[in-house]
Amino acid sequence: MTNPITNALTIDLEDYYMVSAFETVVAKEQWRNYESRIERSTHRVLDILDAANGKHGVKATFFCLGWVGERYRPLIREIERRGHEIACHGYDHRLVYSMTPEQFREDVLVSKRILEDAVGKSVIGYRAPSYSITEKSLWALDILGEEGYRYDSSIFPIHHDRYGIPTAPRVPFLVMRNGDGVNGAPVPARLVEMPLWKSNRAAWCEDGIVEYPISTVKVLGCNVPVSGGGYMRLFPYGMIRKGLLKINAEEEQPFVFYLHPWEFDPEQPRMTNASILSRFRHYVNLGETAGKLQRLLGDFRFSPMADVIGLR
Repeated sequence: MTNPITNALTIDLEDYYMVSAFETVVAKEQWRNYESRIERSTHRVLDILDAANGKHGVKATFFCLGWVGERYRPLIREIERRGHEIACHGYDHRLVYSMTPEQFREDVLVSKRILEDAVGKSVIGYRAPSYSITEKSLWALDILGEEGYRYDSSIFPIHHDRYGIPTAPRVPFLVMRNGDGVNGAPVPARLVEMPLWKSNRAAWCEDGIVEYPISTVKVLGCNVPVSGGGYMRLFPYGMIRKGLLKINAEEEQPFVFYLHPWEFDPEQPRMTNASILSRFRHYVNLGETAGKLQRLLGDFRFSPMADVIGLR
């Protein structure tokens, strides 16, 4: 490994039946009725990370659902015990743009409290379920700052049927809060692109929070996702590696990579009543996830997101 840039490795901690792709066929009230596989799949991820990079392993940020934190408290503690950062993924995977500002504030407050109680440390990072901070829910960034979050990783600068702000900056940037997210509907926060990686990191959050967008590469003027999840499972590893190297070597920027524990579980139960598109997105090449991650860990440097940003 010759690449000197340290990138952010992130895991969205949710079970296979909790994903947005299945929300039309799996009601949240039925979650308790499904076989839980989150402990075994998460331990598989943890073991892969422990085995990487010699005796030191690789550390990541785990964006955890509050619902999972309530019911699998020992799992949250085990993740933290192994040296990983605990961050927030909302309470029960409800999309941000489906909530009112008041509902969102309660969601992130309750989830933050659950996770902090589990590990005895402050939770300063947030990622919206299905990247659902979009142009119509930018008010959420004000609320996150007001409630003690110091960074967010919810904006995906692509066109997509469920999420995305294609005009957003592709590199980490500062979100300047308007400070009016208390009474009524907040005015959207201002997105300010700044050369954060060459500036005084300690001062980044004085007037806002850092936004760490999901990484893309420019191809013929379009932002192409190469940074994890279904995109990693769909594209050949060589294509993923080439795109990530371009971000590090040509743009001299760190990238963020994301995965889910259920992507390491090809034997998981199938949702046969979901749409063809949803099933394709969820199940494509599940058997290749572990091998691709192991290759990725050998080709690039990684740390938790808070460390890469410089917040701890």
